[in-house]
Order: sequence, then C-alpha cells, then structure tokens
Amino acid sequence: MSQDIIQEVTFFLHSVIMGVVITFVYDWFLILRRLIKHNIFWISFEDFFFWAACGLGVFYMLYRENNGVLRWFTVLGAMIGMIFYKLLISSIFIHIMSTCIYKIMWFIFRIIQIIVKPLKLLFSLLKKFAIFLKNKLRKCQNFIKNKLTGFIKTLKMVLCKH
Repeated sequence: MSQDIIQEVTFFLHSVIMGVVITFVYDWFLILRRLIKHNIFWISFEDFFFWAACGLGVFYMLYRENNGVLRWFTVLGAMIGMIFYKLLISSIFIHIMSTCIYKIMWFIFRIIQIIVKPLKLLFSLLKKFAIFLKNKLRKCQNFIKNKLTGFIKTLKMVLCKH
C-alpha cells in the first residue's frame, strides 16, 4: 500500500477514535447530571464549554495531522465513532458508573453519619450544659444584685441619718 493511503486510513481511524472520546467524555457529564440534578442554565453552560473544548480538540487534531484541512471523511469518521460508542457502550457505561458512584457516595455519607452522630450528641450535651451554666449565672447575678441593692439601701439610710 502507498504511504499516502496508509496516512489517510490512519487519519480516518484517529477521527473515529476522536468521536469515541468525545462521546465518552460527554457520558461523564450525563453521569454527573444523573447524580446531581441540574437546571437548564447549568446544562446549557456545561454543554457550551464542552462543545467549545471539543471544537478546539478536533481543530488541533486536524491541524496536527492534516494541516488544518477539514475533510468530509473526517466528519464521517467522528460520526461513526460517536454512533458506534453510543449504540454499543454508552447506555451500559452510564448505568453502571452512575450506580457505582451513587453507591460509593451513599457509603461515604453513611460513614459520615456514623462519625457525626456522636458529635451531634456531644454538641447537644454541651448546649444543655451551657444553658444550665447560663441559668446558674443568672441566678448568681440576681442574688448578687439583690444583695448589692440591699447594701446600697442600707448605706443610704445610714448616711442620711448622719
């Protein structure tokens, strides 16, 4: 085979791989959206930057391998890669990964709950103790205030007699 044909076939395979990679990376966004609910603004924001990054990646591949010339078989190769990945792998990958990540997150949150429960109990006890001290200090304050008020009244009476 001619070196030119081998180079074109290699370029076509790279465009197929680029299509698979683009769809694979987008699947991670779909997994993230399954785990954390997004509103339309954030979905649009993510999609805009994702496709901008993909455009830069495709342009870099075209520039590096084909001197920046867009060829229709490159677009066809990327579409074939995307469709191949989407039909054969994507839905299974999204389901398995989102389920695994969800279970891992559930496990981590469960461990955090187990760790935090004694801390909540300790905080509750400290809060009750602080309220108890506050009430005792208030009683002590009232007692001292009453004694001082009585002492001042007595002092005024003694000073007024003289």
